[in-house]
Amino acid sequence: MTKILRDLLNAEEPLFTKSLKELEHLTLKRSIDVKLSAEILEKTASVIRSLGLDPRDTSDKELFHALDDRVRFHNENLALSIGSSDDAQVAEIVPKLVNLANSIKVPRTCWVLKKSIAKDLLRQMPPKKMMKHLGYRSLESMFKNEDFSEIYTALRFSEGAEWLNEYNKLFSKSITPSDFENRQIELIIMNYDKWADITSEFVDKKRHNITHTKELGVIVVVPMKQTHMRGLALKTLPLIFHYINEIRLYSAFFKLKSTSAHFGKVITETLIADTGTGAVIANHHIHWRVIQRYFGKLGQQPPEIFQPHVQPEDLHWRKASEVLQEISPELKFWEGLDYIGRVGVDGSPVALNLFDVSFAYSNHESFDSRYYYHMRESLWNEIFIRYMGDSVIKKQILEQLDNDMIKPESLV
Repeated sequence: MTKILRDLLNAEEPLFTKSLKELEHLTLKRSIDVKLSAEILEKTASVIRSLGLDPRDTSDKELFHALDDRVRFHNENLALSIGSSDDAQVAEIVPKLVNLANSIKVPRTCWVLKKSIAKDLLRQMPPKKMMKHLGYRSLESMFKNEDFSEIYTALRFSEGAEWLNEYNKLFSKSITPSDFENRQIELIIMNYDKWADITSEFVDKKRHNITHTKELGVIVVVPMKQTHMRGLALKTLPLIFHYINEIRLYSAFFKLKSTSAHFGKVITETLIADTGTGAVIANHHIHWRVIQRYFGKLGQQPPEIFQPHVQPEDLHWRKASEVLQEISPELKFWEGLDYIGRVGVDGSPVALNLFDVSFAYSNHESFDSRYYYHMRESLWNEIFIRYMGDSVIKKQILEQLDNDMIKPESLV
């Protein structure tokens, strides 16, 4: 059964099997891999049957196309439910999607950088390329006439790597916990006429048009030059709710690190490299994302180490698929499938993860170029979450968080 997990993850052996054995030894929990593998097989078979196919003789390609067709159907219905259609222009459907996202009640409070402090940082390093692009000679005039959340997010598009590297150094040595405050997450649409020319490279590379600024608590819809995009509704909404979770995830991490002697350095490294490693268990880095989700699920007062800065509401999170069910009950189809996939005959998985399927549909990907990145990330997280219920693992993680023993490193 371990082979199923290994193949879905393309995990390196013998390291993967050794790590699982170490986790079993630490926790005295046996057969977690067997139970998880059996669950994956059972859920995959159940989905295949719900698609009107026979699990015993459905090929990988047939499963891929059946999922592709299901996401097409769900996307069309979602677009219709907001008074639009899948073939509507991007400029028409995006505002309706944003209005819908803003109407859904989910936790949106975050602990982020004060805008006054962000402005002070830019006064020390004026973004001259942006000012020229927008036609300003005065930084203060730009602050007065432009949406600050919009221009701050646009720095990554306008200024170039050299400026951003220097700004990160300034950010690292300047900011302190007192520069942060509680605010509501903002969701904005960037102005097409002002930004479309300099955001096109981002859209072409990412194959979507949503990004976020963790330190400012802002999610932005980036303008696209293309007038139409297939599957935009079911590509955009899950991403928006995913980024709401991400901002709150890092907000809680920032709070946790607010007593660190090197607060600015920790936050900057986290923002640059998507770090936030909380602990190392069985030679694997456990990302703060896994820790936050585990304790967030408990629905109770978090461990003493998190207090007084991190409270239960900071750890609360909801999967995008759970939120989407409130919008359209038929989207319950994707619930619980984030870490589910089938090992393909060609060695690559067929993912049942909504992000992987909807992105592949929207981007016109073929079976041979199918996506499974999000499924793999979710499966890694799920493995560690299932072991984290053990008191030994929790104790080791909390001790490492408390002692700040582990430098921020990205989870590979």
